[in-house]
Amino acid sequence: MRDREITLWLDERWYDALSKQLKGETLEEHLENILDEMCNQLPQREYERISHELWAEQQAEEEAREAARRFAVFHVTENGSSDYILAEEKLELLSTARRLRSYIRKPPDEAPHRFVETLLHTQRISQEEFNSYVSERLDNTGRVVGAYDIDLDSGDMEAVSIMDGWKRFRIRDVSTAAYFAMKKGNASSDERWRIFLDRLEERTLHQEPESEYLSGNRRLCAEDISFAEDITQNDNLLEFYMEVSFNADEVFGTDVCTSENDDWLNIYANYDLEARRVCDTLELYLQRGNGDEEAFKYRLSEAECALLLPKMEEYCHHHWGQGLAGCCAQYEAEKMQMNGPAL
Repeated sequence: MRDREITLWLDERWYDALSKQLKGETLEEHLENILDEMCNQLPQREYERISHELWAEQQAEEEAREAARRFAVFHVTENGSSDYILAEEKLELLSTARRLRSYIRKPPDEAPHRFVETLLHTQRISQEEFNSYVSERLDNTGRVVGAYDIDLDSGDMEAVSIMDGWKRFRIRDVSTAAYFAMKKGNASSDERWRIFLDRLEERTLHQEPESEYLSGNRRLCAEDISFAEDITQNDNLLEFYMEVSFNADEVFGTDVCTSENDDWLNIYANYDLEARRVCDTLELYLQRGNGDEEAFKYRLSEAECALLLPKMEEYCHHHWGQGLAGCCAQYEAEKMQMNGPAL
């Protein structure tokens, strides 16, 4: 926008006298209102032309500012709580690794007490917004400089590579790689990145191909959730078999609620005894009428996890005579007995 400054010189006595005559506004505000009235009296076509030009210039400036933003997004799990955060910082992987190393090596009595508190200029975002920014990171638009899923409870983290998608590491390996990258005081930025990535590549946790995520046209509600059969413990996970007493096609986008085929779903929800939280994915196994089986997943929203928690609590009491807290305590005691006291 091309602004022009207009300067008026007025004797202070005139200024004071005129100001006293105005009600509820300053002389400057009054003059601005007069200018607005004069603009409104311009020929209609001229007024609309200038207004449209000003609006277009303002939109272009806003788009340029938005395109120039550089930020990172995080999903951080710590002490059983989960946060989705946008940080207006240029936190690429090496910078994030250094921030993480500094945090995990701090004395326990020093602030900050949570990793998200080390991030600057933050705002909370939803899980859906986080997923959208992950997609933008993969598209390499330049705005999203990093997307991370950091689980301090499990000791693992994932980072999005624009070439390879999600890559998973142990947090301690990321911290060590950052140490060696920064160890040489006079190293160039390119050399630090080479050292960091070389050490990290050797320690990438390779996973089986990720199951496809399903989604339908609505989310789970409380009335949909009920369990059957035994609760199964798989290491640190409690596995609950979900009854399909609702329209699964609406929730998962499948085609099992029909008489046209003999397909059905086996659905499992999990509770993490170490993190003390509901896992944010359902495991789905689509059983075909011809005997084939396909594995899928369903990503739970925070609201859906909140609905599952009391149902799991109630089913644990009914099935085992104790709640989830008791199961967690029993798991920790068994792990301590197996591993011995920590040194």
